[in-house]
Amino acid sequence: MDRARAWLAQDPDEQTRDELAGLIAAAEGGDDAALAGLDDRFGARLAFGTAGLRGELGAGSNRMNRVLVAQAAAGLAAYVLEKAGGGSDAAPPAIVVGYDGRRNSRVFAEDSAEIFAGAGLRAILLPRLLPTPVLAFAVRRLGAAAGVMVTASHNPPNDNGYKVYLGGADDGSQIVAPADAEIAAHIAAVAASGDVGGLPRSRAYDTAPESLVEGYIAATAAVAPAPAGAAGLTWVYTAMHGVGWETFSRILDDAGYPAPVTVDEQLQPDGTFPTVAFPNPEEPGAMDLAYARAREVGAELVIANDPDADRLAVAIPDPAADGGWRRLTGNQIGLLLGWRAARLAAESGRTAGASLACSLVSSPGLQAVADHYGLDFHATLTGFKWISRAPGMVFGFEEALGYLVNPQTVRDKDGISAAIAMLGMVTDARGRGATLSDLLAEFDETFGAFASDQISVRVDDVSTIARIMAALRARHPSAIGDIAVARVDDLLEGVDDLPPGDVLRVWLDDGSRVIVRPSGTEPKLKLYLDVRGDSPADAADRIARVAEGARRLLGELGA
Repeated sequence: MDRARAWLAQDPDEQTRDELAGLIAAAEGGDDAALAGLDDRFGARLAFGTAGLRGELGAGSNRMNRVLVAQAAAGLAAYVLEKAGGGSDAAPPAIVVGYDGRRNSRVFAEDSAEIFAGAGLRAILLPRLLPTPVLAFAVRRLGAAAGVMVTASHNPPNDNGYKVYLGGADDGSQIVAPADAEIAAHIAAVAASGDVGGLPRSRAYDTAPESLVEGYIAATAAVAPAPAGAAGLTWVYTAMHGVGWETFSRILDDAGYPAPVTVDEQLQPDGTFPTVAFPNPEEPGAMDLAYARAREVGAELVIANDPDADRLAVAIPDPAADGGWRRLTGNQIGLLLGWRAARLAAESGRTAGASLACSLVSSPGLQAVADHYGLDFHATLTGFKWISRAPGMVFGFEEALGYLVNPQTVRDKDGISAAIAMLGMVTDARGRGATLSDLLAEFDETFGAFASDQISVRVDDVSTIARIMAALRARHPSAIGDIAVARVDDLLEGVDDLPPGDVLRVWLDDGSRVIVRPSGTEPKLKLYLDVRGDSPADAADRIARVAEGARRLLGELGA
């Protein structure tokens, strides 16, 4: 109750003040539900980590709100100033702020810019709501010391987040240890010091010029200018109620691609995401409107971005699929784009020191591509904060629909440049009478038939995940289904020069692989299954056997 009252006294937001005042009054009257609600909001604090902050909107230290964001902004400002050092004559470090179309994103961004400026930094606010990749681009283009993107990406509608990038030696990548802990310590110090109303603020921040956005558009259009095969392409695009369309449409014009048939119900930013339960192209039902539009117009292809446009989904016609359309997996897209990148590197004679990179939970097929073309290969911990730092990387991906096709421009996943690269592949193949399905078959013939699957277990109590991980560490499984376990790698103990991580990698006797890890952004335990077969049919049979065994193991562990 004391923490709730102290929070109420400093909250500048009328909506969350009213929300919290009502809870406090009800709790004072003995309402058990209100007391439980206060405990949920103030019994913990949203942790700042390498993914920044992300959580449900609402009042309290365990929610995303203006008090928490002010504390985070002041803490980040203190960190940037500490790292900058320099004398009184030195130019102030710059920090650039972007925001998407979610509820409160602009408010959080403007609060942050005012606090950064008040702390003595050169604060730069992007000119309007824009995709996350534009913010990542801006950090590098403007030579900023840091960047903040206010977004919760593809999380549920009532979530928001605070994603941090670093410039300088980090080259516009997301933060990694020890920066996360150092920033978190500064945030904690701000929170402990009292009322955020006393933080210095200034409206003397800059607005980034339109030429910055135009620079991103030009660089991204150059990823894959439209070939002759683009003429007459019929395709469908959805922005999933996000911020991708305005920027993407300008890039399509510059690159010379025909305009798509759009899913108008999902084209403009809307933070309530009225047509989807989860604004994530991977979630069942999220792309149903796009598929319906594709059937109406006889499309050859569907392309979707998630709400902040840092992810890409692709679907193709498939008579055997429910509704006649099949979404490609993140691994399938990543392997095709990796093939493209490796081929371009080879054709240009720039394979020396060049590499392909993916997260360790993504398909091992990317290493087969790298080996085929004589490129280096790097498997990293999950997340583009690691993938973007792979030495010599010309392409990187993770199976969760994230792709980095233009590392000279953006050091983060970018669903817009990936869409341009995919359109280039599709239309190039189209020019010789081939389809995206044909490209998938050609990949299997060239590199082998890889198949992947994923099992996600959502939990109400996150301690369940820790219990399952502990049980697996205490007693390694001897088999997954009817396939014996060859060995288990525990990344907490350090494996393959990777930083320690809460990940178990299980190798089976037939070469198959099962990776188990907690989700970094949601209350989920995730299992990633990968096999390589002699043919697509053989790979499908292998992955089905591994999946059946993995589900049986989870059941035995009480998941």
